[in-house]
Amino acid sequence: MSLVSLRARFVHRWSSPAGYREVLQLALPMILSTGAWGFLLFFDRMFLAWYSPEAVAAAMPAGMTSFALLAFFIGMSAFINTFVAQYFGAGQYAEIGVIVWQGMYLSLLSLLFIVPMYFLADALFSAVGHSAAIQELEVIYFKTLLYSAVFQVMNNALSSFFSGMGRTLVLMWVSLLILAINLILDYVLIFGHWGFPEMGIHGAAIATNIGIIAGFFTFVFLIISKGNQDKFHTLKRWHFDVSLFLRLIRFGLPNGVRLFIDMSAFAAFLLLVGLLGTLELVASNIAFNINALSFLPMVGMMVAVSVLVGQRLGQGEPELAERSVWSAIHISFVFFTILGAAYILVPEFFIWPFTQQGGLDGLDGSHDLVVILLRFIAFFGLFDAMFLVLLGALEGAGDTRFIMRSSFLLSFLFLILPCYFYVQSGTATVTLLWLIITLNIVAYCALYYWRFRAAGWKKLRVIRKL
Repeated sequence: MSLVSLRARFVHRWSSPAGYREVLQLALPMILSTGAWGFLLFFDRMFLAWYSPEAVAAAMPAGMTSFALLAFFIGMSAFINTFVAQYFGAGQYAEIGVIVWQGMYLSLLSLLFIVPMYFLADALFSAVGHSAAIQELEVIYFKTLLYSAVFQVMNNALSSFFSGMGRTLVLMWVSLLILAINLILDYVLIFGHWGFPEMGIHGAAIATNIGIIAGFFTFVFLIISKGNQDKFHTLKRWHFDVSLFLRLIRFGLPNGVRLFIDMSAFAAFLLLVGLLGTLELVASNIAFNINALSFLPMVGMMVAVSVLVGQRLGQGEPELAERSVWSAIHISFVFFTILGAAYILVPEFFIWPFTQQGGLDGLDGSHDLVVILLRFIAFFGLFDAMFLVLLGALEGAGDTRFIMRSSFLLSFLFLILPCYFYVQSGTATVTLLWLIITLNIVAYCALYYWRFRAAGWKKLRVIRKL
């Protein structure tokens, strides 16, 4: 195919409905929004690496465990995005305020789980078996993060109000606000600058809490503005709607279970890696946090695809929904091919920040191990990118029961069980554990591609017709 022909096809795909321009207009602010969280995690872990190897080793297992324990409620509340998208596409604007309120009521139920976990934290991390120094920091970080946990769940419900309608610029600015607050407080509270006490990993958790709570109040302020009240009834229809709440549970519960399974499996993977030693845990944490620079932007693309599919299905245009997905896949491949090549060719660029201020001192071999792990990421990242786009498509349609079943099958049976028995054998190495998670991601991608091509999702709808 000639260059002229390729250029003509690109120009046509750029400007046509569900083409590259339409996808990027919605996705780019969302990518920057979730990408901001990637930068936040990167710098948060970088500061902790400067503070002590034990702090950075404890932060990710404890942070992921905290998120995994909330994932069930986060997954359900985040599914409001699909409801809002389909209601918006169908022109049923008055229903949008109602579904967001149901998400808030659902979020409050997470307190029934959060409070007991605070008191079980010591027993939980003691059972894992990490070293005493790391275990103590894990408990501190985990317990402190729980103070903002219910706000984190509610933020997913509130942000869905904007993302479902494609108002992703709002999410970008709120995320950047949270990022700025968190980074400034990280620097101040971890090291004790500007007259504040030196708090280490405890300070990092406090900074995260303040950023999350600030984001919550910002969302509330924006949602109850007069324009949103008039058009979407964001205050007028605050009442508990039993039928809609049950509909949210029906479609959102499998999504919550899916996210809980996936996050629990990933947290368990990190905890198992930690049983190999501090070196392996620190290197894996750093590699995964570098991966967050690419993975979290792709989560933004996933949300954007979910919105595009939901809106197109709400409008009765499933073929344009499918075309949006393929446009997103093309863009994602270009993005991760470039970043994956950078992971292989210039790994020092990404590792260098963690080595400053004495970071990684005393952990011989950690640098070389991170370089090896980045090669794994460069390979499985392409499959991960495609999987996330396909996941967004199926979520946007409401194909959540398939998503839940496949997550159980692949996360536990083909990731955690093999890793667990391998570690218990006493011969485990961190590189072979990473090979298992790589094969798991490839399997996810293949299964979701098959489901997407089967096209049954085009007939699904989650909203009630008026």
